[in-house]
Parts: sequence; structure tokens; C-alpha cells
Amino acid sequence: MAGETGEGTVGKALAVLDAVASHGRPVRFGELLETSPYPKATLYRLVQVLTKQSMLTYDPDRQTYAPGLRLVRLAHAAWQSASLAPVARPYLEALSAEVGETVHLAQLDGGQVLYVDKINARNPLQMYSQAGKVGPAYCTGVGKAMLAYLPEAEREPILRQQSYHPFTAHTLASPEELRAELAAIAKRGHAYDREEHEPGIICVAVPIVTRAGRVLGAVSVTSSKERTSIEGLEAHLPRMHAAVASIAGEAQDWRFPDAAE
Repeated sequence: MAGETGEGTVGKALAVLDAVASHGRPVRFGELLETSPYPKATLYRLVQVLTKQSMLTYDPDRQTYAPGLRLVRLAHAAWQSASLAPVARPYLEALSAEVGETVHLAQLDGGQVLYVDKINARNPLQMYSQAGKVGPAYCTGVGKAMLAYLPEAEREPILRQQSYHPFTAHTLASPEELRAELAAIAKRGHAYDREEHEPGIICVAVPIVTRAGRVLGAVSVTSSKERTSIEGLEAHLPRMHAAVASIAGEAQDWRFPDAAE
């Protein structure tokens, strides 16, 4: 395959894995081909290689592909060694038990938010966020909390990547609005989601920042407008700040990527 050497081949294979995973269900080759930027023969070869390497699994009865067990093992290893989740989990569980609401842990993944852990409330709510899902940074509490504490040189490229799609009537509609919001977040130390991503869903979020100012992630306490209010969630801020301080301190002493100061 011309042009499929080195990083080119790896990049294409990763794009195919992303495409399979994005369906959220087993997918037929024809479905992949419909949206693939690669010719049919190239896509077929990539799929076959990924299947032979157990990165994809093939169901001959349904003629569908799905993420393979090798990919699951790699994902589990990444969760343990490259995310905040193992360090943060006991603090998240304690926080959720204390406040009685859903607690999220998120990290930035390029211009998006990656939810790396979630502890459900005693009475769980239906919402978009799940561990492993990605969401927009500009209209989520965790996303804005992290963006507010990034150095400007890192933050500005991310702001240019945002779509500013109006998910609800409360979604920030422009980079200018978001910059003003981020300045306010940096002053008060926490962020809000005022039904900006999902109708009826609100949260308060606090960034996880090392002593040297490096942003590692963010924690949010999330609920619904029917259950409580932003003011009600603000009452949990002292517990949240204590939790993120403990997470940041432990992560800094642990072998967390880029966290050594």
C-alpha cells in the first residue's frame, strides 16, 4: 500500500478503530465504508490486519466487527497507568457518598473532555456522561474548569477547536463568551454547567491542579434542576476542594504522565 508506512499506517489503523468504536455497536464493513476516507481495498486490508491482531473481533454469523479483547486489555492498562482514575476512585466514592449526587472525573483529550470515571448518585439520573465517553469542553462544567486553568498558549488552540454548537438555550455561543466565562472561573475557583450541554442537568466542577499549576483533570458534582439548584450544589464545594487537593497531591507523588514537578 503506497503511503502506508510508518506513522501513516498507524494513523489509518487508529482511525478505523475509532470508526468502529463510534458506532457503539457491532458494525458491518459496508457501514464503515460509507463514511471511510479510504478506498475499499485499503479499508478492507486495515480491517483484516486489526482483526488478526485481535484489535477487532469478527462475528461471521452477523458479519459484523466490534472492538476486540486485545483492545479491551490495552484500555484497561491505560485506565490503570495513564489516567487519574485509580488514584481518584476512593476520593470520588467518598465524595459521592457524602453529597448523595453523581460525581464525575474527567481529563482533557485534545479539544474534548474524556470522562474517565463516574460514581452514580444514590438515585441515578439519566445523562449523557459515562466513563469512556467524550464530550465538548466549552459547555461542560469539567471542561470549563480545566480550560480556565490552562496556560493561554495551551488554551487558545483548544478554544479554536470547539464547535460552539447550541445544545441548549444556555450553551455559550462564541469564543468571546467562553473566554469571559473562563476568566470568571479562574477568579472563583470553580465552574458551572447551567444546563449548557443537556436540558435539566446542572453541575459544579473543580479543577485538579498540581502545586506547580499543571492541570491534571477536573471533578464535578452533577444533579438535575428538578432535584436541586446551582446554589444547592455550591454547598458541596468545600468537600470538592478537599477531594481534588488529595487527588492532586497523590497524583503528583505517583508516576503520573507529565506530573513530575
